[in-house]
Amino acid sequence: MSQVVFITGATSGFGRACAYRFAQAGWSLVLTGRRQERLESLKEELGRRVPVHIAALDVRDSEAVKAVVEALPADFRPITALINNAGLALAPEPSQQVALEDWHTMIDTNVTGLVNVTHALLPSLTETGEGATIVNLGSVAGQWPYPGSHVYGASKAFVQQFSYNLRCDLLGTGIRVTDVAPGLSESEFTLVRNRGDQAAYDKLYGDTTPLQPEDIAEQIFHVATLPAHVNINRLEVMPTRQAWSPFAVDRD
Repeated sequence: MSQVVFITGATSGFGRACAYRFAQAGWSLVLTGRRQERLESLKEELGRRVPVHIAALDVRDSEAVKAVVEALPADFRPITALINNAGLALAPEPSQQVALEDWHTMIDTNVTGLVNVTHALLPSLTETGEGATIVNLGSVAGQWPYPGSHVYGASKAFVQQFSYNLRCDLLGTGIRVTDVAPGLSESEFTLVRNRGDQAAYDKLYGDTTPLQPEDIAEQIFHVATLPAHVNINRLEVMPTRQAWSPFAVDRD
């Protein structure tokens, strides 16, 4: 039987790139996301290479998550690797200008969605045991604050600490846990954050060289295919052309 990877948010960005990278290596794919038509397109293309199972899913809905996991065909269980990729950022404005609904949406997706999927798949990962891997998509925003990050950065700090705590609880099971924390990355993620504002997207990525989804997918694949006795706790990845800034100071 081939190894099986379960990917959330597989319809774009890092998740989609991971689907292609793991398919290239012959893994069976469980692809989930909210956009059914994109899932069907991925299945049509990647299904020519490897077994693919798709399920439309909003990770914020715990009952829907459980239903998807319980309905997995026998050939797609147990799970070898879980890539908790589903997540989003909204409202890059200052906190005092942000709608509370946007904060709730980020928490519900980046925090609640993450724990919903992880909890539902822990039995399957435990069945796999040695060599099973959980990769949680964090962000440099979880470690380094910046204006407009507010709840997004806080939610990614949760991802980091949740990953560390999972490592403690899963000691002895053989399951590995890694927080992969990308820096400046070019993807549809930024269009969502800016509500489709192409000018804001172009300004962020203009005249520099950001990470691409394929760069992160390659790192995730590396983490998931290391020898079973090796666990990378946290992998922070930034483009060479990104670094930190001095402290901001308010002056008269």
